[in-house]
Amino acid sequence: MDRPWRGAGRLLRGDAGAALANLGWLAAERLTQIGVAIVTSGVLARYLGPDVFGKWQYANTLLTVAAPLTWVCGAEILVPAMVAAGAREEASRNDGRRPDHTAPRPGKKCAPGAAPDGAPLASIMGSAFALRMAVSLTALALVWTLLAAGRALGHAQGPFDPVVAAMLAGLALTLVFREPFGVVSAWLQARTYSRPALLLSLSSALVKALAVFLLARAALPPGGFGGVWAVESAVIGLGLLIYQRRHAGFRWRVDPALLRHFAAAGSVFWLGLVCMYLFMKLDRLMLQHYVGFAELGRYAAAQQLNENWITLALMLAQTVAPAFVYRVAEPARLRRNLVRLLMLTGATMALGAVVIGACAPFIIRLVFGPGFEHAAAFLRWAAWLSVLAGLEAICNLIVLKYQARYVVLAKWAAALCAACVANLLLIPAFGGFGALAGLAIGYGVALAADAVYIQRVLSVSPS
Repeated sequence: MDRPWRGAGRLLRGDAGAALANLGWLAAERLTQIGVAIVTSGVLARYLGPDVFGKWQYANTLLTVAAPLTWVCGAEILVPAMVAAGAREEASRNDGRRPDHTAPRPGKKCAPGAAPDGAPLASIMGSAFALRMAVSLTALALVWTLLAAGRALGHAQGPFDPVVAAMLAGLALTLVFREPFGVVSAWLQARTYSRPALLLSLSSALVKALAVFLLARAALPPGGFGGVWAVESAVIGLGLLIYQRRHAGFRWRVDPALLRHFAAAGSVFWLGLVCMYLFMKLDRLMLQHYVGFAELGRYAAAQQLNENWITLALMLAQTVAPAFVYRVAEPARLRRNLVRLLMLTGATMALGAVVIGACAPFIIRLVFGPGFEHAAAFLRWAAWLSVLAGLEAICNLIVLKYQARYVVLAKWAAALCAACVANLLLIPAFGGFGALAGLAIGYGVALAADAVYIQRVLSVSPS
């Protein structure tokens, strides 16, 4: 008969232990990224002032809206496919057979959104990388073309403001390095071993913070700071590629059938993600038309701090997904896991919102300095959005597990429309607080859609 601690030891050595270890590294990296984001934002805010800092935040918002153009084959498709491919190859090794590295037959049917049955890991990674790189280069060319056209036509408003355009031109280079090389990060996530990617991201963030500080002291022109983010993303991409080559070989292959499958299966997810990120940045895009860059800078400063806090919920969802959602087949067990994750996330986000709200004036004064005092009121209310965002991130795991790409699209399209209507009605009257209300309404619509879908797919008949 096994002693209790031996059973616990086996648990810690299994999926739960790997997830907890992965969560520890992810937490360390995320906390470092939050710290770096706060420090760099503070340095830039003090150096640039509210008006130019508002332009910097606006350029970043435009980049975030453009980034989903590169997400045709996202992690919601890759990670489950890689988990399945890794399990097949491990089973082949255990049976004494060579893994099947032959490409799947083009006509072989598969579940919606999933990779064709039998697709080898090398083909999945190679095809995903090729597709992501092609789309990323197209997106970069599109952004640069639009900026050049605006300059040639003499536009000087919004994205074509000379400072905003210079910032965005440098930031846009990150499109080529983040998503294509993120295939390696997805592979590590599928193995529940994200430590190498997290260490690389952590160290690069620290170097970036030092570079921003030194360049601000050297009075770098505001438009040049976008290049710092481009260099950081290039270093991370190259580091991921080197790790993949050293530890797993570099046997990626581009399979035309798989390439077409990822492009087709990922298109609906892609449209859904475009709607999601447009929804998340719609407040700043619409607010810019009603307030000046200085007020936009104060609002964006509060939202940046809040979004770093919200990322903790996304971090939790990302690290527990393989072990506690994607690999669980029984509806009853999956339902229990979901309830526990929702309770944990909701309590954590609510506690954080209380603390952030109480300390908002001190936080804003400490990070951003003079001229940003009004941002504290925005931060106090924005912090409660983290509860809605955290709950939605956990519910969304079920949608992704079953590859319900049309649910993703419908959910975020509805949230985007609801937020747009709310912003049109509320921003003219309430400014930034109206924009926060629009976000809350949009998250409420997304949660309602999640609840309807989860109730349908996880309904368990009493035995």
